[in-house]
Amino acid sequence: MSYAPSTPFVSQSTDTPYSFLAHALATINSTRSRIAILNTLTNTFRTILVHHPHSLLPSLYFLSNTLSPPYSALELNIGPSVISQAIQQVSGLTPASLRKLYTSTGDPGDVAFMAKSTTRTLIPHPPLLANFVYKSLIKVASCKGSGATKEKQRIIEKLLVSAKGEETRFLVRTLSQNLRVGAVRTSLLTALARSVVLTPPVAHKDPKLDGSPEDLPAAQPMDTVSKKNMASSRDELLSKFRSAEQLIRKIYVQHPSYDHIVSALLEGGLDELPQRVPLTVGIPLYPALGSPIRSFGEIFERLNDMPFTAELKYDGQRAQIHALRQSDGCVDVRVFSRHLENMTSKYPDIIGLMEALFEKHTETESLILDSEIVAIDRETGSLKSFQALSGRARKDVSLDQVEISVGVFAFDLLYLNGEILLDHPFRYRRSLLRNRFPVFTPENQFFARFQHVDSCDSEEGQIRIQTFWERTVSRHDTEGLMIKLLDHEVRNEEGRKKPMSAVYDADKRTYSWMKLKKDYVSGLGDSLDLIPIGAWYGNGRKVNWWSPILLGIWDADRGHPVAVCKCMSGFSDAFYNEQYSLEDPSKCSRNRLWECEMGGFKPDVYFKPDVVWEIRGADITISPVSIAARHLTSSAKGLSLRFPRFIQVRSDKTISQASDASFLANIWRSQQGKLKEEQDDELIDVDIDSAGDYSEMDDIDV
Repeated sequence: MSYAPSTPFVSQSTDTPYSFLAHALATINSTRSRIAILNTLTNTFRTILVHHPHSLLPSLYFLSNTLSPPYSALELNIGPSVISQAIQQVSGLTPASLRKLYTSTGDPGDVAFMAKSTTRTLIPHPPLLANFVYKSLIKVASCKGSGATKEKQRIIEKLLVSAKGEETRFLVRTLSQNLRVGAVRTSLLTALARSVVLTPPVAHKDPKLDGSPEDLPAAQPMDTVSKKNMASSRDELLSKFRSAEQLIRKIYVQHPSYDHIVSALLEGGLDELPQRVPLTVGIPLYPALGSPIRSFGEIFERLNDMPFTAELKYDGQRAQIHALRQSDGCVDVRVFSRHLENMTSKYPDIIGLMEALFEKHTETESLILDSEIVAIDRETGSLKSFQALSGRARKDVSLDQVEISVGVFAFDLLYLNGEILLDHPFRYRRSLLRNRFPVFTPENQFFARFQHVDSCDSEEGQIRIQTFWERTVSRHDTEGLMIKLLDHEVRNEEGRKKPMSAVYDADKRTYSWMKLKKDYVSGLGDSLDLIPIGAWYGNGRKVNWWSPILLGIWDADRGHPVAVCKCMSGFSDAFYNEQYSLEDPSKCSRNRLWECEMGGFKPDVYFKPDVVWEIRGADITISPVSIAARHLTSSAKGLSLRFPRFIQVRSDKTISQASDASFLANIWRSQQGKLKEEQDDELIDVDIDSAGDYSEMDDIDV
């Protein structure tokens, strides 16, 4: 708490110097301590809030390695050759010299740093400022059509000419979309919350937290009275931290726009944030997620006598549908994927459906639906597989080009006519959905059909649920069941765990929603979504390919994959040829160019982690080599997947949505038969709903 955000280096500038952000990134890059990373981010934001609050937004984007909200299509799309040519032009080095540097360092940012270290300019260039760099990158992302590549290179060269020291390294890493630092979304949001608590925008400043060292308890004499005062002040501060962090995280997952959140914080502070940045039609929220379970019986062990519903889990694409009636009567429709990609132009038939639905229900002004898009046979109405759906064109599709018809299977209503429904129990949301919007087939045969998911409620009896499950297993067009709590749990006695809630928990994986896949009977109850991160040279028939391939889970805290197992089963020869060849430097390197934790694995080559594969296996085992989920087991060893087998590429997922350590550990515990609360504390069961861990708060220096 002794940090005072008064930095002449920053305050004397008209805008936040880009070098200040580069220094912050270098500091973060030099440590693996989560506390040090969080403190650095917090103090960086505090300094910016004091001196240049208008720089907070571009700074957030730089530190998050993004340019815009996740639902925006704005991307840099810069190839390695453009960056290499720009470095070559600015440094004067030959292509051979650059290749030599690349071989020795393995990182484009390090190459640029070393290439420019000996470059001298006759006329000094003005320092780079955060807003200028951000606007330049926006221009790069906006370059389209003929001549776009040359224009991108020209902008990059202009930035590199002015860049100095660490600016060069992190500018090029930003251009390469690989900062190689452990700052992830959770850390950024936590740091932003703490910075606003400690250093509020001037108009909303708390006089108890003005950032002045002489007013803080740490500056007072350490007698008995002051120690009590410090403890009281510290408890108050921690309470404010918790409240602010929970608020900003909740706001972000329901309205994921740094633009809107930063603007609201600067104008109205934390108190007005919920009113200024509400759930909004047209801006996707992160979807609620289901926790995997291993057996049919586990449903009742988890939920006991609490009422629930079992819904069919269709083999389709998760979709969030937003619709808003405009003042002229037209309906604005937007369709978002599970990772918030705007895929509206892919589904003109869904646009037509929603327009017809609004025409039928004239009282409807706005809504947000959660649903599954499933390919259907236009003649028979039978359901098709996800593979059929993936055959549709991805964008700019006209209605007359639609060859694969779809049905929208709605299962949740999140917003209706200005009312946010997230905190209502699922029973209420489902009833509202089904009563207000019955099954509907538009007159236009090319429009999508509107349907409800097939379900069975626990009030109908366990035998009916069992029959429903058995029928699901026999169907070829479903993956299994989604089990959802209908009502909030009511507890009369004090319990160790929080009562279960039937709210819509955006971006959370809780046991209020569970998924039971029908292939649980043949080994692992749920597939894993893993990231290929390395490989070994193949032998024998596979000598021209990589085999086995090293797979990793996603570490959300550090923002990179962690190796979990080798896989050499399930691949066809055609797949090997298509995915990886021995001569593809853009995908693999003998140097560790991309941040990953390998544990005891030592692959011959490392892959760029940019794709997710669905993998199945026999079971989860303790491994002497893997460090995956090591902190969640009683052993010093990590977890691994036995007999992994490749199933398919998950093109609908980004690497940050791959399976994580808690997911892996939960399957392992379930596999061991530890379905009920642990009594001996041998294993630490992570509280899925926890907002954060404050056990290490004594190390705060903000």
